[in-house]
Amino acid sequence: MRLALQRRALRRRAPRRLVVRRSPRDPLRALVRFGPLMFQATLGRGGISVFKREGDGATPRAAMAVLGGFRRGYRPGQRSTALPSPVEFDRAGLRDGWCDAPDHAAYNRPVRLPFPASCERLVREDRLYDAVLVLDWNVSRRARGLGSAIFLHVAREGYRPTEGCVALEPRDLKVLLGFIRRGDIVQVL
Repeated sequence: MRLALQRRALRRRAPRRLVVRRSPRDPLRALVRFGPLMFQATLGRGGISVFKREGDGATPRAAMAVLGGFRRGYRPGQRSTALPSPVEFDRAGLRDGWCDAPDHAAYNRPVRLPFPASCERLVREDRLYDAVLVLDWNVSRRARGLGSAIFLHVAREGYRPTEGCVALEPRDLKVLLGFIRRGDIVQVL
């Protein structure tokens, strides 16, 4: 009985907010706050935009729910350990991609490679997609051309800008993954 009550309480929890606020010193950098946690992050090369479009490199100014996540299945020399996270992670394999072709029926959806339209490969040579949270930007209700594949992922060296995603240092992302869950909101201001 007690366990059932705890499960119901967990299901009813209100989503928490992870706030991404543009840095006052650099329009392509941000401060990320989740409760008492604070991290530095990088934004898209187009800065933050309320008029997000496919290919503009902007991070959308929006409140986006965490839909789920994926992680790289295996990297040579990497220990295979589970990510400490309440979010369920799918494993991204060599045949996994994400469609970014606005005219295709699979626009802003995961796809299997090879794929006949433009898409992004989810297993990359760099470490950027080793662990990814998929954000609900133009996913639940899609509109052609409003942008695809807005993720929370690992940052490039030196916090170089992304193509529109929010990116954190690997150690910061790992800490965050221990707390964030599906349905929490990523609020970009």
